[in-house]
Amino acid sequence: MNYRTRIVPSLLDIGQTAWDTLVSSQADANPFLSFAFLNALHETGCASAATGWQPQFITLWREDQLCAALPLYLKSHSYGEYVFDWAWADAYRRNGLDYYPKLLSAIPFTPVTGGRLLALDSDAEAALIEALVDLQKDNDVSSTHVLYPPQAQANALARAGFLLRSGVQFHWLNQGYRDFDQFLEQLERKKRKNIRAERRKVQEAGVTFRHVPGSEASAADWHFFQRCYNNTYAEHASTPYLNLEFFLSIGEKMPENLLLIVAERDNHPIASSLLMHTNDTLYGRYWGAIETVPCLHFETAYYQPLEFCIARGIACFEGGAQGEHKMARGFLPVKTWSAHSLAHPAFADAIERFLEREQGGIDTYMDELNERNPFR
Repeated sequence: MNYRTRIVPSLLDIGQTAWDTLVSSQADANPFLSFAFLNALHETGCASAATGWQPQFITLWREDQLCAALPLYLKSHSYGEYVFDWAWADAYRRNGLDYYPKLLSAIPFTPVTGGRLLALDSDAEAALIEALVDLQKDNDVSSTHVLYPPQAQANALARAGFLLRSGVQFHWLNQGYRDFDQFLEQLERKKRKNIRAERRKVQEAGVTFRHVPGSEASAADWHFFQRCYNNTYAEHASTPYLNLEFFLSIGEKMPENLLLIVAERDNHPIASSLLMHTNDTLYGRYWGAIETVPCLHFETAYYQPLEFCIARGIACFEGGAQGEHKMARGFLPVKTWSAHSLAHPAFADAIERFLEREQGGIDTYMDELNERNPFR
């Protein structure tokens, strides 16, 4: 098929209707692919050329119909990605080569698997991959990286010459539990006992919780959440990626996908977590606190969200990147994928050998994790 290819620096050049229509046609879409979420990142300056995330979205058109698209950025660093290539960049530097700029297809600051090759059919997907390969060849970039695609899309990229890399996340699966106690009964005795002890510590500290749907969140709720979010980064001597304008924007434009959990003591908020959800999946995003209470993190970021999943019949809770400690709380390991194309032949060969060794380690790690299944 013949398509007209456009590289666009802004979602506004595509339009919300065209973008969301394409996204809604995808089997592996999620709220992070929506126009509201991505455009909020761009328009509030969180992911912009000024912060090292220059949008270069590839779009394929047939007349006025958007047939395929790829969220793509020209990156001048590797922050906010969660698939770590700092060692690759350092190897380039030590050999007198520039690793940046690079091309990156990802949802900024969001390690969640979802469609990257957004296409109406297999022909459009193939044309989109071809356009991505051509864009790397035609520009002075070291490499192209596609982060957290579904495995089928990762395999399609591998057939086009990309190198595959896998990682591990931990997800909780709802087995139709009627309540939290029934979930606990499926765990090993020691893990069940530890969770009850952790929840008891928070309750005995006098902490209560409000579940605030995005449609009911007030400006005060968002301001307090931002305070908690900033405090988390400050405690780790780091700079937050997202600003208040971003949270207010998604709170206004996609409230149906948002949930704030607010912890209170003596009628004053002391902690908060932000989650996103569909009817099927809950995504843990951010949490923070302004007071220290033992086990408050586990209650606010894990146990309260699990209560929400059980009450709503939500099938899966993706707790975020990494975190082997989640297994003790009923989460199980799942593989994630990324795809990488290196322009320099010698470095491509070296990284291919590295990934082969790394994959062996990941497979062994997955086997070890599965042997430590937390369920009875």
